[in-house]
Amino acid sequence: MTAGTREFDLIVFGATGFVGELTARHLANHAPDGVRIALAGRTQAKLEKLRAGLGDGAKDFGLVVADVDRPSTLDEMVARTTVLCSTVGPYARYGETVVGACVNAGTHYTDLTGEVLFARRSIDKFHEQAVANGTKIVHSCGFDSIPSDLGTFLVYERAKADGAGTLGSTTLVMRDLRGGASGGTIASAIGLADEVSVDREARRIAGRPHSLTVDDSREARKQPGDLSVVDAKTVDPSLSGKLAPFFMGSYNTRVVRRSNGLLDFGYGPDFRYRETMSVGSHPIVSTVASHAVQGALAVGMAALAIKPLRPVLDRILPAPGEGPSEASQAKGRFRGEVYTRTTSGRRYRATIGAQLDPGYSGTAVMLGEASLALALDGDATRGGAPLPTYAGVLTPAVALGDVLADHLRAQGFTVTVDELT
Repeated sequence: MTAGTREFDLIVFGATGFVGELTARHLANHAPDGVRIALAGRTQAKLEKLRAGLGDGAKDFGLVVADVDRPSTLDEMVARTTVLCSTVGPYARYGETVVGACVNAGTHYTDLTGEVLFARRSIDKFHEQAVANGTKIVHSCGFDSIPSDLGTFLVYERAKADGAGTLGSTTLVMRDLRGGASGGTIASAIGLADEVSVDREARRIAGRPHSLTVDDSREARKQPGDLSVVDAKTVDPSLSGKLAPFFMGSYNTRVVRRSNGLLDFGYGPDFRYRETMSVGSHPIVSTVASHAVQGALAVGMAALAIKPLRPVLDRILPAPGEGPSEASQAKGRFRGEVYTRTTSGRRYRATIGAQLDPGYSGTAVMLGEASLALALDGDATRGGAPLPTYAGVLTPAVALGDVLADHLRAQGFTVTVDELT
């Protein structure tokens, strides 16, 4: 597919939802001149109201009525655009039909999923077809899982350029985090809990560390657990205290390992990856806090699977499509650091962060910029740069690589790689 041969460069599907609107607003304010954008959803009137509220930057945005329950409208929509950016979740419920329509039409696709079962089914059903027709299906283009995936890719690239060997033990440390989990993320977690509670195969897939790697025979067999408390000095000698398990690690780790597989296992035979979060550096305080987080995560996942508790959870947790106020989002921030030690003993750290709410405004920027990078692939006249040539069901790092890093830097994100001494 050649950019410019379709009516639109980019359609935001689910634009009237909370994160969909944030993404549309980001594009209205930051998309390069001349990018042809449309907003899509189920109701014309809501789309018109949204466009009117986005300001002058959206006055030329097209409007497209489409509904996942009417597959013919999806086929018509995806045939009109180079890229479809979908915020319609939970993806396990609504995403498969949308991805299938995109692959059939040769339309590139981005989303925000953090759902391992959906991602696995997408790989099984659509990867080979997408490879054959050159379509890029790029899942997890938000806080799930760009900081993890891109950060690991960047330390890999730096080590490779330095001739420092391949990656060994590699760890994300979420050093700073303020912001809430979105209603969509919570709905996805509940859906996963429901499915694994009744389906043994789903439970097996969700628990496998290599669940998104199709051919894992070349991957390091022993991977760290998702709920481990980690001695910070084993991550890097510059750190101290204990590190708690990161609550998104059970998904992000699978995405990072898929990137390794798609890159012909270029991270190396000794590559092992885990995710943690900082709870302070004091030996006693961090030990107590990290074990408390470990316990809370285990209890939380168990609670989601107990259906009689759902009415209580529904009252205290945000629903899909809901989110915090602009004032609350303005207080958000995140900074993730990916540490690695290579087979030659050299140490590297990639840092990715922003003064944005990770699950809302930050995710909207990441999704919007990933979608723009796909839409403008190689079109230098509109600020586009050539992307990696991979096709199929991809990860953000493999599909977009350094181009995504440049897009994020241009939006004020910190994206750096340093060698540590």
